[in-house]
Amino acid sequence: MTDNLSIEQRGLRESATFDRTTIAAIQRAADTGVYDIRGWGAKRKLPHFDDLLFLGASMSRYPLEGYRERCDTDLLLGTRNAKYPLHLDTPVTIAGMSFGALSAGAKEALGRGASEVGTSTTTGDGGMTPEERGQSKNLVYQYLPSRYGMNPDDLRKADAIEVVLGQGAKPGGGGMLLGQKISERVAAMRTLPEGIDQRSACRHPDWTGPDDLAIKINELREITDWEKPIYVKVGATRTYYDVKLAVHSGADVVVVDGMQGGTAATQEVFIEHVGIPTLAAIPQAVQALQELGVHRAGKDGVQLIVSGGIRNGADVAKAMALGADAVAIGTAALIALGDNDPRYAKEYEALGSAAGYYDDFQDGRDPAGISTQDPELSARFDPVIGGKRLANFLRVTTMEAQTIARACGKAHLQHLEPEDLVAISIEAAAMARVPLAGTSWIPGDRL
Repeated sequence: MTDNLSIEQRGLRESATFDRTTIAAIQRAADTGVYDIRGWGAKRKLPHFDDLLFLGASMSRYPLEGYRERCDTDLLLGTRNAKYPLHLDTPVTIAGMSFGALSAGAKEALGRGASEVGTSTTTGDGGMTPEERGQSKNLVYQYLPSRYGMNPDDLRKADAIEVVLGQGAKPGGGGMLLGQKISERVAAMRTLPEGIDQRSACRHPDWTGPDDLAIKINELREITDWEKPIYVKVGATRTYYDVKLAVHSGADVVVVDGMQGGTAATQEVFIEHVGIPTLAAIPQAVQALQELGVHRAGKDGVQLIVSGGIRNGADVAKAMALGADAVAIGTAALIALGDNDPRYAKEYEALGSAAGYYDDFQDGRDPAGISTQDPELSARFDPVIGGKRLANFLRVTTMEAQTIARACGKAHLQHLEPEDLVAISIEAAAMARVPLAGTSWIPGDRL
């Protein structure tokens, strides 16, 4: 009799190739005949910031005293061409997430939280809402291939413009907003039929390459009287070449989004199998900027923002040590607002998920009232409370990064450098281009 024996006691062995998750995916595809769509981002284990460690000061380096010696966190974005660069108090910014994917209250809360700590937030696909603009001290306006909600007047109201060429979770692919989230207001902003699935384009309709992008950037500068910084955002793939082309096209700031970046909804096959890890993308981007003489080059420099899986102050410090000037957070910001909160555990379970696992953002049934357009669910979310929660998280994240920088003897977060890092895996050492801990060996370097 084996009925009461565990799987291990029965001597059963799970296949590494066809594990239970893979079997379930095959069965779901066979049952439905459609590919799986979800949000969140890559769930597979990838080399990430946890594979890096800082070398704190002891004898050969001198630490800073946390209570008496300053470690600054402020920065300027867009110094290369813009009349009015963005001055931020912290290098932790909020990534683009659309009204449509998120409720109006959630967008307002992102603006409130970012403004409270002196950083920026970003519009996302679908245009600018009055709630977001009204509560955002520094608002970056995303200019996307879809042109949904694009309005020249809103371009002028923004503090910076981000030309989006790709997203880390789906480089080379367009986004989705399913019909259940196309409310009357969302449809009106995007000039779409209410309740009909919306697919965003994967490339801009009026250019085909970097030469055309330079023309577009100049057009945007003319529309905004050369006042606003122009960002160019790319999904991390051929990062070295993409960053060089973005700089040659006139970008003031380059945003590189690694494959751990979240998404409201796209095909799972895209999320898990397209793009490269954030850790691998940063050194390529920095190398490109250094070769062009614009990396941390003062007024004439091009700033680098990195996104994709940033979770805490250690991640921020590591990204900056590798050469980023700032980071952007998306998924972490939603969790800070209250998404996937255990207090809604029973409701997540009723949806076939669980708190901490909920990724069906495309369904518009988020019990937290964040990734939904349902009036009853949206009403649960208080943007004032959400904004304060986000501000708390941003403060903690910044202080964590400062603590690490001081331990490395740095008086500014931007003084962190690769020399402060080692890796604890060969893969991470090769990708980040820092030595394996306890050695001077960087895998891939010529001896």
